[in-house]
Amino acid sequence: MTDAGPDGTVGDGRTVDLGGPVHVVDHGGAADGSTVVLVHGLGGSHLNWDLFAPLLTPHARVLALDLPGFGGSEPGTRRATVQANVAVLDRFLREVAGPPVVLVGNSMGGMISILTAAAAPHLVRALVLLDPAVPGPLRRPDPLVGLTFATYAMPGVGEYALRARRLRAGARTQVLDMLRLCGVDPATVPAALVDRSVALVEQRRDVAGMDRAFLAAARSLLRVLADPRRYREAMAAIDAPVLLVHGDSDRLVSVHNARDVAARNPDWRYAELPGVGHTPQLEVPEELAALVLGWLADLPPEPTAR
Repeated sequence: MTDAGPDGTVGDGRTVDLGGPVHVVDHGGAADGSTVVLVHGLGGSHLNWDLFAPLLTPHARVLALDLPGFGGSEPGTRRATVQANVAVLDRFLREVAGPPVVLVGNSMGGMISILTAAAAPHLVRALVLLDPAVPGPLRRPDPLVGLTFATYAMPGVGEYALRARRLRAGARTQVLDMLRLCGVDPATVPAALVDRSVALVEQRRDVAGMDRAFLAAARSLLRVLADPRRYREAMAAIDAPVLLVHGDSDRLVSVHNARDVAARNPDWRYAELPGVGHTPQLEVPEELAALVLGWLADLPPEPTAR
C-alpha cells in the first residue's frame, strides 16, 4: 500500500500488529538522521502530518502512526483510552521505530507522548509538543469547545450526538468542520489533502467502533485533565529535552495552559506562534519545521549505539 502526499511525496503505508492493527506511514528520510515519530490528536490521523513530514525528511527518518480507533487503525475490541494508547505507542517505539526517537505529539497525541516519555525515558531522545492537551489556570473555555466536550463526556448523549452528526453531515462536512474547530481555514489546505481526509472517513468499516474509540479517548483525556496532579508529575519527571510549541489563537487548548506548563518546567524550551490555532503542522508547516529542526540541531549528538 502506498500513501501519496498532496505535493507528490510518497509514504510507505502498512499495517503492523501491536495487539491489533496499527496503520503507519513511513515517509522515509535521511538514513543517518534521527527517527521522528509523529502522534496525532483526538479525531486526527496520519494525514495531519502530510504538509509537515516531508519538510523533516532531508534530516530525519519520519514515521506517522494512526492510534487504534483513528485513521486507518480499525479499533476492533481494543480500548482507546489515553492510557491504552500510551501502551500502544510504547510498543510502537520498541518494535517498529527503534528507540531512542524524537517524539512529536499534537493535542491528545502530546498528552500520550508526555506520559510515554515519563514512563519509558530510554525510548525518547527528545520530545516536541505541539499544542498538547495540558491543564492550566481555571478559565472559561471557548463556548463551542466547552459545549462539544460536555456532550462527549455524557454517556449516551455523546454516542447520540456522533451518530446524529454522521447522519446529518457527510464526510466532507465533518472534515471541514474539524479543520475549522482546530483553527484551520480549509481554503488554505491543499485540495488533495482534504480529499484524502474525506476518503479516509468514508473508508472506515467499523463506524460504531470508531465512535466508541473517539468517545473513550475523549473521556479519558478529560479525566486526566480534571485531576492533573499525576500528569504534572509526569511532565516534571521527563529527562529528555522538550520543545513546547503553542498557537496563541488555539480554541481547544488555551495558550494560557501552555504558558502555565512552560513556567512549571523552566528547562523546557517554549515557543509561541502568533495567530496560529491548534494544529500548527497544518497551518504553518514551514515555520514549524524550521523551528523544530533548528532546535534539534542544537541538541547533543545522538548516541551511535541504537
